[in-house]
Amino acid sequence: MVHPRPHAPPGRSCPARRCPGPPPQPHRAQRLAPGCAHAPRRSAARERAGLAAPAARDGRAPRMSWWRRIAQGLQRWRTHAPGAPRPIPDSLWQATLDAHPFLQQLTPDELRQLRALCQHFLHHKEFTGAHGLIITDAMALSVATQACVLLIHWGTPQQALRWYDDFVGIVIHPDDMVARRTVVDEAGVVHHYNETLMGEAMERGPVTLSWSAIQPGGHPGLGAGSNVVIHEFAHKLDMAHGGADGCPPLPAGFMGYTSAQQARQHWSRVWMAAYEDFCEALAAHERFGQPAPWLDAYAATHPAEFFAVACEAYWVAPTAFAQAQPTLRPLLDALFQRPATPRTM
Repeated sequence: MVHPRPHAPPGRSCPARRCPGPPPQPHRAQRLAPGCAHAPRRSAARERAGLAAPAARDGRAPRMSWWRRIAQGLQRWRTHAPGAPRPIPDSLWQATLDAHPFLQQLTPDELRQLRALCQHFLHHKEFTGAHGLIITDAMALSVATQACVLLIHWGTPQQALRWYDDFVGIVIHPDDMVARRTVVDEAGVVHHYNETLMGEAMERGPVTLSWSAIQPGGHPGLGAGSNVVIHEFAHKLDMAHGGADGCPPLPAGFMGYTSAQQARQHWSRVWMAAYEDFCEALAAHERFGQPAPWLDAYAATHPAEFFAVACEAYWVAPTAFAQAQPTLRPLLDALFQRPATPRTM
């Protein structure tokens, strides 16, 4: 009898992927000024009311407890039985590639590596359907392909998947989730509010996703270049050194730097400059009707979210991303160890 593998002890939750709210209002544009790394994050309901969720006292996202309550009535899909990973049927593999057009940009070698990664990923991870949702092979493989595409140039499947060793469980809800939040403002006042989410990643804990947001066709509120699965698994990479700050651990020799400290300083300098420019452009759009920047506005809420949103766009719409964020394309090419060749999407 195969017993479910337990989730790792939960840690801090990463800033979660929220459901798109109404267009930003000019009177709230001040949150997007340079230095907005610690700007408060909003729920959809509070956005509609024009209210900002107060930041936690220590500037970090509030710790999650709501996910513990989904343990009742869950449906599990798992393959982590003893033995070697099972091969993915050709028909299922091709149907998955057809359902996600951005994967067509990959070379034959990259697709072979992706398939091998998915086999190992499915062998070791446990999928759980909330609220009676039954997880099918097609659903599990859909998540696996999008999660593993980030790792296709990071060595063998065993080596690459070490980046995802801090968790086993992936929880999928049929639709968007509502999380109960509690934060304390600077005056010591406790605030409670509900927040609607499409996905969330927890440090040393599970990844939670909304099927309505990640299935082919996606969430109606998501724009071009968006991908919730890539977003949440980019957070997992960012969390690999403890917490999410928009700078994941960088590989040895990153962009020719001989020390990890030099590499991180270069990353931070380029990345934060792009982040501040993006915040300014979005503020100008909100205040004065200037053209909106191409990247999803949610990227302005925190440097960690800027990183995750940039990773979405880098993989899903690489040509548009390179045009919108030309200084970031070389950094992500180096991070994901992809050759800087022209992309067609």
